[in-house]
Amino acid sequence: MTSIGINFTLFIIIHSEFDAQLTIPPMAALMSVNRPGLSTRALYVEVAELLRQRIFLRELEPGSWIDELKIAEEYGISRTPLREALKVLAAEGLVTMKLRRGAYVTEVSTQDLSDVYHLLSLLESDAAGVVAAKATDGELAELAALHQELEETAKPGMANADAFFAVNERFHMRLLEIANNRWRDQMVADLRKVMKLNRHNSLLKTGRIDESLHEHRSIMVALTARDAASTVLRMREHFANGLEAAA
Repeated sequence: MTSIGINFTLFIIIHSEFDAQLTIPPMAALMSVNRPGLSTRALYVEVAELLRQRIFLRELEPGSWIDELKIAEEYGISRTPLREALKVLAAEGLVTMKLRRGAYVTEVSTQDLSDVYHLLSLLESDAAGVVAAKATDGELAELAALHQELEETAKPGMANADAFFAVNERFHMRLLEIANNRWRDQMVADLRKVMKLNRHNSLLKTGRIDESLHEHRSIMVALTARDAASTVLRMREHFANGLEAAA
């Protein structure tokens, strides 16, 4: 065998052995461990979702300090993916990072609420106007079906704030999908995450579910009539009343 052939053979052997050592990189190996509640998605993404839900459920209260060591131990992970997850939540506004003090669940101020509702009102009323003007009959029927679900959750003896909020959100997100502007959709999704920090305060106020349902009825009337101007106005009123209840 020639010198070139020998060198090439050695290269293949060494390279193969090196590849074998890298078959499972550290992160993949970490993700492959079976942990309760964690899937095979990027680990920090999964951790971010778990923490997000704990924040929405108020298992992690607004203003509370997030104990990184405790949570990392609870999930059986290192602090690196946990810190990446916290960066994601900080970008969404759900977590506030404080210098030399760590991460805290965001407390939503009155000004924060006002700003969020103002932007949601602009974005979603615009989307509602587009839907009124351009939606197909089938798409309007989808919204009508979601509205009927909303009616069901608010029936006497069945009223449940969490169920109402879930269906309400599905209605709004489907309306946005029909309006079909992915940039607006992303902005609304982020703003709604912040709004969820205060959702219990608003919907648990006496009579707010009934008021919200009445507002949705008015929106559906305007949508069905394909009256874009009226739909925009009804949606703005919906958010204005929501802000008043949330403040």
